[in-house]
Amino acid sequence: MFSGSIPALVTLFEADGSFAEKAYRDFVEWQIAEGSAGLVPCGTTGEAATLSAEEHFHVVRVCAEQAKGRVPILAGAGSNDTRVAIANVKAAKEAGADAALMVPPYYNRPSQEGIFRHFEAVAKETPLPIVLYNVPGRTVTDIQPATMARIVQAFPDIFIGVKDATGSLARATEQRAGCGESFVQLSGNDEIALAFNATGGVGCISVTANIAPRLCADFQAAWAAGDTARALALHDRLFPLHIAMFTDASPGPVKYALGKLRPEWPVALRLPMTWPSEASQRAVDAALDTAL
Repeated sequence: MFSGSIPALVTLFEADGSFAEKAYRDFVEWQIAEGSAGLVPCGTTGEAATLSAEEHFHVVRVCAEQAKGRVPILAGAGSNDTRVAIANVKAAKEAGADAALMVPPYYNRPSQEGIFRHFEAVAKETPLPIVLYNVPGRTVTDIQPATMARIVQAFPDIFIGVKDATGSLARATEQRAGCGESFVQLSGNDEIALAFNATGGVGCISVTANIAPRLCADFQAAWAAGDTARALALHDRLFPLHIAMFTDASPGPVKYALGKLRPEWPVALRLPMTWPSEASQRAVDAALDTAL
């Protein structure tokens, strides 16, 4: 269901903080036209932590309505409360999502047994397939490879893949060994997507694709076609942009870049996220000049 370049979409906000629905629909349309292979509304880059539950699933619904089945929709749906996580998956289904992207419980810092039991409870009630999202740098909770294998082996028809944002290239090999060849592995880090694909990945849930969707799609397509030389050339071209996207708290830099490229779209941030520093803006400007 999921492979290639899949942008973790920013959520477009007006200056007053309200959801800019029309601009967001145009943004979704642009992403599909530029070759994105799937869309992730309301993930980390979408400032999901600042959205109310009603807003969250309204954004998912708008994304799904605009996509009209042309690409699959992987909706952010995680929570540190198991009951809320279950409700979120059901709400994502009702909003039109094709699958749910779910982090392990954050802040609570559950044990590996607690992580398994959390996803076991979700599996028993989910109406959607689930892509695990392992991002210990944000959640302070790491789904260890043995635990991931246990989850997938217990519910192979539900847990179909992982967005791996651990930054460890060894994980792709370890997870393939434990979860099987059909388990979809997507990089959560643009800068190592090439190496991640080389060790078993099939795509990337990308921040950079928000602003360079065609180049990111072409990069993934080149790799899938076995054109490693072109994939490497595109990786090198995009690499400064990948790094620039995290020169300040995300999604500040990517919204700054999108505002420069598409000034007709509102790119306000919701507190506690703030506009990137001048140094970050200069880094983004330089990277845009290199890549685009």
